[in-house]
Amino acid sequence: MGKRHYYKSIESLERRIQEHQVKIDQELDRDSPDLGLIDHWRKEIRAFQNGIQRAKKRLGKK
Repeated sequence: MGKRHYYKSIESLERRIQEHQVKIDQELDRDSPDLGLIDHWRKEIRAFQNGIQRAKKRLGKK
């Protein structure tokens, strides 16, 4: 895989993190937020962050 692939992966994962953060914020604004759903989105955000770190490692960045 070329460098372009890793840059695109990082960009995609960063967008997904932003989307999930918006979902979390919207859910927290509700009268009775679904904490299980929020926990799920936070776990996915952590997985996306790990993916970003792996891609950066492949690119030789920290």
